[in-house]
Amino acid sequence: MRNTLYLFATVALFVALLPADDGARLLRVDHYVRVNTKVPVADGHPMLVYMREVVHAGTALHGAAAGKVALFVHGAGTPGEVSFDPNYQNYSWMEYLANAGFDVFAIDMTGYGRSTRPWPMNDPCNLSAAQQAQFVPQLISAPCAKPSYGSVLTTMASDWYDLDSGIDYIRTLRHVEKVSLLAWSLGGPRAGGYAAQHPEKVDKMVLLAPAYNRGGSSAPPAKMPADGPTMTTQTKAEFAANWDRQVGCPNQYEQAAYDVIWQEMLDSDPVGATWGPGVRRAPAVTTWGFNNAAASKTLIPTLLVAGAFDKQVPPERVREYYADLAAPRKIFVDLACSSHMAMWERNRELLFKASLDWLTQGTVAGKQEGMLKLGY
Repeated sequence: MRNTLYLFATVALFVALLPADDGARLLRVDHYVRVNTKVPVADGHPMLVYMREVVHAGTALHGAAAGKVALFVHGAGTPGEVSFDPNYQNYSWMEYLANAGFDVFAIDMTGYGRSTRPWPMNDPCNLSAAQQAQFVPQLISAPCAKPSYGSVLTTMASDWYDLDSGIDYIRTLRHVEKVSLLAWSLGGPRAGGYAAQHPEKVDKMVLLAPAYNRGGSSAPPAKMPADGPTMTTQTKAEFAANWDRQVGCPNQYEQAAYDVIWQEMLDSDPVGATWGPGVRRAPAVTTWGFNNAAASKTLIPTLLVAGAFDKQVPPERVREYYADLAAPRKIFVDLACSSHMAMWERNRELLFKASLDWLTQGTVAGKQEGMLKLGY
C-alpha cells in the first residue's frame, strides 16, 4: 500500500479520553492522503488528496461493524464534502449513515475542493476568452494571447489512482478488506469503473445518476493529455438555472438549502470565489472505461437510483447500466419528484433510507433484484 499522510492521528486518543456518554458524539475528521499524482501535467509529483470522515466517537474508537465502512465519490463539479455533507438541517447523507453506525468518508479528487489543485487551474489564461472577460476584469482590455496549458487537465486513470489511494488508506486505517462505494454522476464512472477493475476491494455500490456510456471506449484516447478545455466553471446563476430546468414538482427543493450549498461550494474554492461574481471551478476530465464491457464483468451488488426529472443523466442511461450489469443482486430505483440533485431535495430521505437498507441488508423494499418506484 502507498505511503500516506494522516494529519489527525490523535483522534483515537482524543476519543478514548471522552466521557463514556460521549461515544455517540458525531465527529468530522479531515484526512490528507499523499499521492504521486497521475495527472498528466504533474505525473509522478506528490500531491494531497483530501477525505472527510463523519463518524460517531464510539465507532471511531472501537471500529465499525463488518460491512459498515463506506466512501462517497463526487461528480464532475461539486467536491465530496459539499455533495454529501452540506451543513443544512438533515441534508447530510454522510451523517445519515454515520448515525446508523457507519464509518463514512468522502473523497475530493485532485483538482477539487481541499485536494491539491494543479497549477493550470489557477491561471485565468486557461479560461475561454469569454470567461476571461467575465471573471477577470483586468483581462478585458488585454486578454491572454493563448492558454498556458490548453489541454484537458485530469483523466479517468488519475481519478482511479486517487480513488485507489483513498480506499487503501481507509482499508489500512480501519482494518477492513472491502469498502462500499456511494457515487453521484461522474462519480459513477469513477466508482463503477474502479470496481470493475478491483472487485476485491469493493463490498457494495450505491450509484445515484451514474454517467454511464454503454458504447463508450474501454481505452484512453491515443493523444494524452487530450485536447480541450482545462477546467469548467459554474456561477451561481448557472447553478440555479441548471437546477430549475429539472424541477417537475412543487417545492421540489428549498431556496434556503440552495443558498447554503452554493456558499459551501464557494468556500471550497477560495480562488474561484474571487473570480467575477464567484465561481466553482473543477478540472475537465478525459473519461473512458464505464461501458458495456465494464458493466458485463461487474458482479458487485449495486443499487442504482435515477431522479425522475434528471436532465443531466437521463434515467434511460441508468436503466441501460442496470440492463448491462452482470451483478445478480441489483436494484433500479425510479425516485419521484427528483432531479440530478436528488440528495438535496425533498425526497432525499427516501434515497438515504434505500442506500442504508441496501448497504446493511442487501435489499430495498424487501427486494434484492428488480425495478422499484419510490415517492410516487
